[in-house]
Amino acid sequence: MKKQYHILNGDSLKHQLPEAIQGEFIVARECLVDGNVEGNNLTELIHTRATFISLNYEGYNEQNYYEKTVPEFLKMQGIPDNVDINFWFEDDLFCQVNFWFVLNLIYENYKNQSIFLIRPKFKSGYSFGGMNEKELITAFQTKIKIELSEIIELSKLWKLYQQNDCNKMLKIAKKLEIQFPFLYPAIIAQRDRFPQKGNLGKPTQSLIQIMDELNTIEFEPVFSEFSKREGIYGFGDLHVKRLINKITNNR
Repeated sequence: MKKQYHILNGDSLKHQLPEAIQGEFIVARECLVDGNVEGNNLTELIHTRATFISLNYEGYNEQNYYEKTVPEFLKMQGIPDNVDINFWFEDDLFCQVNFWFVLNLIYENYKNQSIFLIRPKFKSGYSFGGMNEKELITAFQTKIKIELSEIIELSKLWKLYQQNDCNKMLKIAKKLEIQFPFLYPAIIAQRDRFPQKGNLGKPTQSLIQIMDELNTIEFEPVFSEFSKREGIYGFGDLHVKRLINKITNNR
């Protein structure tokens, strides 16, 4: 068997994976779905993201980003040839944006590796968190190989995401729909998150409706209900808090 590299979307999955799944583990410690993603190359993007995170996430600064996030990206660039790279990413928009970025990063440094995608089983919804050790092993054993022609198409999604060109993204999703049916819903969610024709954007509209229905701006019940209704976005608590604050400040 080839040497196994596993790229994980967050540290929680790293602690969850059973010992039977062996290899080198690299963690994508990012939330690229949130905020500025400008940058023509990795160096520019890192600067953009370090600045954004330090200004918008309490308790995080640029030094944290350079010490915890950047080294993982550099590890991805340094993966050698003739190995298997296993992408453990979920179907929600949060995970998909990170997936598009990481796949593009790997493709820019492609060294004839075999690339595979591992997704949660259907009953687990958007999360690996609901899967036990046996189910995680089964998911690994039934991973999907991403062919080079598919890698080329999927890698385009990151640049198009940076440009917010959802029309071109949807064309790629349609082309790859049989093998990757989760792309289309995620890109539709991306398209609908921004204000259009007087609408505030779906996440904001949904939060307003939830707060009105529950008659509260208390974070925990609002976040819980938002996660149920809008799981496709995969937004974390910090992201949703910022949206709620923006709503309440404008009311």
